[in-house]
Amino acid sequence: MHTIRVLCLHGYHGSADTLRRQMQPLVRDLEVPVEFVHVDAPSLAHGDFGWWHQNFRGWQQTRDWAVDLFEREPHFDGVFGFSQGAALTALLVGLRAPDGHVSPERPLSFEFAMMASGFRSDSPAHAGLFAAKDGFALPSLHMLSRSDSIVAPADSRTLAEQFDAPVVLEVLDADENQPGLIDALRHGPSQIHNGPAMPAIGT
Repeated sequence: MHTIRVLCLHGYHGSADTLRRQMQPLVRDLEVPVEFVHVDAPSLAHGDFGWWHQNFRGWQQTRDWAVDLFEREPHFDGVFGFSQGAALTALLVGLRAPDGHVSPERPLSFEFAMMASGFRSDSPAHAGLFAAKDGFALPSLHMLSRSDSIVAPADSRTLAEQFDAPVVLEVLDADENQPGLIDALRHGPSQIHNGPAMPAIGT
């Protein structure tokens, strides 16, 4: 059986280890073989944090790092991002070659995206990435919490609307609705990787 590889992108003040610990109870005893590859933002190697800062300072460094990572690593089937990592996931989708044939303009190839507490970049520098509509025609799962005090649920919905046929999992409280999140992460990779699209999920 094919092992699904998922690149995992942490939040603004997070790290690979932080996200790995956060996800551990959600992905334990998966029914299908999934390798979650957790990585640090390149800024952490220089004593900084985050994938970028205000006005997307640091985005170019992150972009170049991501392109290099995809070139060096075995194929990633999908990308999972949390908070700022979810916003980054959407930008990587904009860099995705929908036919799998990478180019300097579309240097990435993967088949699905999963985002938790994501938001859409409003930078004019990223307008071209979001205009690449064919890249966003992929299975996507969007998880948001109505009690999120950092990323407004409306912002996560705006991001979801960028995708073709997005699947949205909305919970009242992330802790109280942990079974729903567990189910999404346990079944999401295999279902959206193998298709057809997952049914809508909600509370």
